[in-house]
Amino acid sequence: MDYKSSKKSNKASSFKMANHKSAIKRIRQTQTKRLRNRYYARTARNAVRKLRATTDKTEANELYKKVSAMLDRLAKNNVIHKNKAGNLKSKLALHVNKLN
Repeated sequence: MDYKSSKKSNKASSFKMANHKSAIKRIRQTQTKRLRNRYYARTARNAVRKLRATTDKTEANELYKKVSAMLDRLAKNNVIHKNKAGNLKSKLALHVNKLN
């Protein structure tokens, strides 16, 4: 793989410096998990933004349940820290309760 094409792709997959099969497999697994975690964390951030932008109380209540469950799942799988999930849920609950 030449330098120019590897620059566009992900560096972890193109420059395998590992000497053992298990280490090469670990690189593959880590990269897959990293991409999956990035996707779910980004999705959660967008859901939080959407909830914060909501002004309707009933819609906000429904969204809060979904976002809260999403944050709990991410915290359980160590995608985000459990305290961060708790802090976000707390602030979102305050936002939802302030709506009239």
